Amino acid sequence: MVINDEFYMSLAIAEAWKYQLLTYPNPAVGAIVLKKGEIVSLEAHKKAGNAHAEVLALKSAYLKKNPTSRLENITSPFEIHDYLKENHDGFFEDCEIYITLEPCNHTGKTPACSDLLVALKPKRVIISVLDPNKNASGGIEKLKSCGIDVTIDICKKQGEDLLFPFLRYMSGKFLFFKLAARANGSIDGGYITSKESLTYVHKLRSVIDTLVIGGNTVRIDRPTLDCRFIEHGKSPDVLIYSSKKEFDREIPLFKVPNREVIISNTLDVSSGYIMVEGGYTLLEQLYYQIDMLVLFISPNFKNSNDILLTELKFEILYSMQIGDDELIFLKKRL
Repeated sequence: MVINDEFYMSLAIAEAWKYQLLTYPNPAVGAIVLKKGEIVSLEAHKKAGNAHAEVLALKSAYLKKNPTSRLENITSPFEIHDYLKENHDGFFEDCEIYITLEPCNHTGKTPACSDLLVALKPKRVIISVLDPNKNASGGIEKLKSCGIDVTIDICKKQGEDLLFPFLRYMSGKFLFFKLAARANGSIDGGYITSKESLTYVHKLRSVIDTLVIGGNTVRIDRPTLDCRFIEHGKSPDVLIYSSKKEFDREIPLFKVPNREVIISNTLDVSSGYIMVEGGYTLLEQLYYQIDMLVLFISPNFKNSNDILLTELKFEILYSMQIGDDELIFLKKRL
């Protein structure tokens, strides 16, 4: 049987994009397990500190054959590793594992994925891109040294696009701009996108270090900028980008507990994971400081403030459907 590595890797990459920007400070990663040419699991890393993509995929694959196993209720990465090492019984020896990023080779909040793969001895491991983090790299060499067949650079360009936010964050700071618009480019008049998109944005707010918003938006919209659409979300600190320092302190964003609000006429955030929420004017003002544009496009129209989105100086990294909307990740054109 001829296996189409590009096809399966593209599925793993697409799964990882569903959690893009939500796994901070970890990269978004996807994984697939094939057994005798059949997909038995497809998973992605979902949250820093939780099990990595390949571990979740290995767990799901094992449960396909052993649905009543107590592994079903194990969530600790260390416990999942231990259980699979002790109970795999050669199940993975005829499996092929597709991973968008080289398996980590160090122990931190989670154990080394390379150690688990060595213990399970899959038939082959297929990887899109190498891990740029020197503290975590070396997984490929470990797998090869233990006789596991390893293929690399499959869908390399798509894998690098997936890794782009993590690479930028490794430089010390990652700043992305969230913009919601209707299909004709209008951005005024209350909620624009679907509930699914709003939930995604609230998930983003819960993992970032700082949320930046323009002063005019604060005065006009009087936002809360919290994470009320998700459970247990921590609302981010806020930087109001404004030359005028006076604001009505009854605006809801000032009343969110455990939050710092800074008012500044400069974007004086030197490090961290930063999201800007705003419109076209703020986007233009901050263009040279932005690493990525996260664009939510609603299928609705409204006859005001029409702007051609094609005029924006960004190139598309990836797009996907979220609710009724299109979610597009873009980076600046070089």
